[in-house]
Amino acid sequence: MPVPSFVRPAPGARAAAVLILFGEGPDGPDVLLTERAVTLNKHAGQPAFPGGRIDPEDDGPVAAALREAWEEAGVDPSGVDVLCTLPELYLSHSEHRVTPVAGWWREPSDIAPGHPGEVALVARVPIAELVDPANRLTVRHPSGVKYGPAFRVRDMLVWGFTAGLLTKVLDVGGWDRPWDAGRVEDLPAEVLNLASRD
Repeated sequence: MPVPSFVRPAPGARAAAVLILFGEGPDGPDVLLTERAVTLNKHAGQPAFPGGRIDPEDDGPVAAALREAWEEAGVDPSGVDVLCTLPELYLSHSEHRVTPVAGWWREPSDIAPGHPGEVALVARVPIAELVDPANRLTVRHPSGVKYGPAFRVRDMLVWGFTAGLLTKVLDVGGWDRPWDAGRVEDLPAEVLNLASRD
């Protein structure tokens, strides 16, 4: 599985959107993450921001991101203030053009996994846990190919596209703390087995 590429999209790349939803939780500022079901054919078992393809009936990436957050995690769109859309990113491996949408959870709703065949876990992960150097690492394929930054939080290994975007957002937001990027670990066998379906 190749390292994600953020280059000019190929013709026919599909449009998608993800919601980076910040809120004030019981343990301070947090961000919403989901974990995809292991039964999926694509990105099985991977932690992710709520999101998916932009459907024809969606009024652009913001509407798609809010719809997906409702379907996947039970986030009531009326309680979310959209802050901005970030520059579109291209994922060559899955041939998607992804628009990240940043939001503030003004009125948090109860959350739970949506369709059990798609979402296994929903979690509000405190920013303090994400930036704790003890929870940061770099992951690589056993062949030696490095995939980039990762986080171990709430019984999840967050890696790949989500970890890369999260790393950038934490840095731009001024939350980042120095951590040992030289702490490198191989992706676990179970993660590789699921990723090999892509």
